[in-house]
Amino acid sequence: MKSNLAKIIRRVNPALSKAGLVLAFSFSVSALTLAANLTTDTSVDSSSNHNQLSVATSTLVAKAKDLRPYQERDFQDEVFYFVLPDRFYNGDAANDFGASLSDTQRALSRGGFDPTHKGMYHGGDLIGLTEKLPYLDNMGISAIWLTPILRNRAVQAGTSGYHGYWILDFTEIDPHLGSNAELKHFIDQAHQRNIKVFFDIITNHTADVIKYEECHGKAGNAWLVKGDDCPFKSSEQLAQGERYTPLIPLGEEAIKSPTWLNDLKYYHNQGDSFWQGESAVRGDFAGLDDLYTQHPQVVAGMIDIYKNIIDEFKPDGFRIDTVKHVNIEFWQAFSPALMQHAKAQGIKNFFMFGEVYSFEPELLSRFTTEAKIPSVLDFAFQGAMEKTLVQQQGTDVLAKLFAQDHLYQSNNSNANQLVNFTGNHDMGRFAYMLKNSPKNYSEAAQIERNLLAHAMMFFSRGVPVIYYGDEQGFVGDGGDQASRQDMMPSKVASYNDDDLLATDNSTADNNFDVSHPFYQRFSEYAALYQQYPALRFGQQEVVYAQDSAGIFAITRDYQVTENSDKKSQKLLVVFNTATQAQPLTKVMKQSDVQLIYRSVNSGSSDEIAALSFAIYQL
Repeated sequence: MKSNLAKIIRRVNPALSKAGLVLAFSFSVSALTLAANLTTDTSVDSSSNHNQLSVATSTLVAKAKDLRPYQERDFQDEVFYFVLPDRFYNGDAANDFGASLSDTQRALSRGGFDPTHKGMYHGGDLIGLTEKLPYLDNMGISAIWLTPILRNRAVQAGTSGYHGYWILDFTEIDPHLGSNAELKHFIDQAHQRNIKVFFDIITNHTADVIKYEECHGKAGNAWLVKGDDCPFKSSEQLAQGERYTPLIPLGEEAIKSPTWLNDLKYYHNQGDSFWQGESAVRGDFAGLDDLYTQHPQVVAGMIDIYKNIIDEFKPDGFRIDTVKHVNIEFWQAFSPALMQHAKAQGIKNFFMFGEVYSFEPELLSRFTTEAKIPSVLDFAFQGAMEKTLVQQQGTDVLAKLFAQDHLYQSNNSNANQLVNFTGNHDMGRFAYMLKNSPKNYSEAAQIERNLLAHAMMFFSRGVPVIYYGDEQGFVGDGGDQASRQDMMPSKVASYNDDDLLATDNSTADNNFDVSHPFYQRFSEYAALYQQYPALRFGQQEVVYAQDSAGIFAITRDYQVTENSDKKSQKLLVVFNTATQAQPLTKVMKQSDVQLIYRSVNSGSSDEIAALSFAIYQL
């Protein structure tokens, strides 16, 4: 989005301008002044043919050091950054192909490197991620969530394991990303900056090794059925003797680690899932070997695997993949065991949250209450963002969502611990949803709605997650591979033809621009989030919603005990999803409030500008 860039940015926030090499912004707040004066110099990035506006590391501010020590911080204190290490930054080209040619033991973890192909490895690694910690710290990130980093099968079905979800070895790091020692160094460097590190973990499946004679032939290398799936066999069919004959292809009998994972009896072996009924829990997830998680030895084995991960690497928590595809009884044993073990290792605020891909709070909440997982990714929140800001439904959609927050209440969980996000590596970016909308939004509208969605993510109840690249205006062409662009200069044609938001860059450039308006705005949001405990811990109450686009208002009420050294706070947060200014008389009297922050100046103090938000002290 090029020609009208400066005008668009000034419309979104007149204080943000890319006209000069010095970018400064500040705005009046009652108890908080946020300011940045980032001096940049123009240089040539040697890894690209493009001139880059680069920022000297000395100008980046280490912000996490001002927070409570990471060992003492609550999960609700965090601002997360979710990143695919392979797509972030290449710090060591020597590991681009994974295992070395001489490493016969890990031969299946070599190859798959093709930076021109969106489904192959691109070279990002842990050394590169370590090098870019100042970039994240300066944005206000306090916790980093990595996609799975354990050793994968490098290539299967014509694509690669760059994403990390095809694990062969649960005891070591994938060589494309680095070594165990380099992971420890990354964690140590993050911790020195007072930033937490969360691992993405998998218990539902391993890489695809097991084949079925009936589908793949006796050698496991054929395809004998029609269609793309090996049809699922139900328990009823198994009881009638109708079952598959599982096998492991010659030479692959012992390629998984720990060794018990090579035993066929620890898998369901019922064919491919069709995502409904019994198949959703017992079927192979897109052909991946589905573990028999009802088996007590599998439960014990998975607990031991991740106890060892905690012992060796000391992560601050786990995000758990494919949670709803595993039986709840597994989680009832797994989750408490890991939480207790981490605390015994001195990680007293260790935390876990799960991926339950559902937009229904009734289902999501089962996994925080019945399954005993402390939190889940709030897909229902993401869906409400899309309905209100992409589809332009009424703000009562949000009210209906938050009216169900009581479902998450238990001894160990509550709605304030839910994990908020606008888009991700599976469904795609929020910017893509806007671009792809039949509403045919202008470039200015896409910018405004994207920023407002992220504000709702930060300041509604829940813990915010920034999906890597969103701070640089990444858009994408859809979900999955189409939403996993490179931050380093990309060679993927379908990435590089994207028109990024609020920048003249493309993904062919090095996209670590700290002057990007989204990066700057997210930094502001993070500072507000950290400054006001009510935005992290305050009880949320909806005070106004309507059946059309317009005002949505909530209060965040944070009360402390008499003996606490902290102060109680009550804030009013007002969002306007309409394309016209709205009167604030709907939600407050001017004499009752004190302005803290306003994202867009309005022509009058008694109204809120279109597609903006404001925060007030009550």
